[in-house]
Amino acid sequence: MMQFRYFVAASADGYIADENDRLDWLMDFDGFEGQAESYAEFMGQIGAVAMGADTYSWLLNEALEEWPYAGLPVWVFTHRELAAFPGADLTFVRGDVNEWAGDVARSANGKDVWVLGGGSLAGQFVDEGLLDELQLYTMPVLLGGGRPLFAMRGHTKLAPTFSREYPGGVRETRYDVIKAPGQTRDY
Repeated sequence: MMQFRYFVAASADGYIADENDRLDWLMDFDGFEGQAESYAEFMGQIGAVAMGADTYSWLLNEALEEWPYAGLPVWVFTHRELAAFPGADLTFVRGDVNEWAGDVARSANGKDVWVLGGGSLAGQFVDEGLLDELQLYTMPVLLGGGRPLFAMRGHTKLAPTFSREYPGGVRETRYDVIKAPGQTRDY
C-alpha cells in the first residue's frame, strides 16, 4: 500500500536547517559510509514527491544544472508564485494537504510519496493523519535554533521500526506514525 514518508536529516536538537536557513552543517556529513546505498534504496520505493515552497525555492537558489528528481512528479505546496525548473515534472498547488493528497498518491503509481523538506509541510501531513513513516537521520551536531523537524499542532506518537548507527555518529531511525482513531485513507 502506498505510504507518505518523511525522509529527512536533522541535528541532534531537532532542526533541519540553521537559523539562516542554511545546510552547511549538514554537508559536513555528506558521503558518510552507507549513505548512498540507503538513499538509493529509499528512492527505488518513491513514485512522487510532495515538497514545500521554501524547499523548492532553496533548490532554485542553488542554481542546479539538472533537476535532482527527474522522472518523478513533484507537487509543490505554495501560497506564492514560483518559477518552474526547466524540464521538471512540477505541479504547484495551493490549499490544504488533505485536498491534494489523493492526487499526489495517485501520481506515485503504486509507489510511495516522499514528503520532502519543510517541517511545516511534514507537520501538515501529520496533523491530517496522512504521514505514515518518518525516516530520520540524526546528525551529531547541535544547532541551537533554526527550522524545526516538524511544525504541527498537538502531538503524535511514533512506533520505532528500525535503527542503525553509521560511522561518525549518524543514526538512522525509522518510525511508523501512529494514527488517531478514525484517520483512514481511501487511496
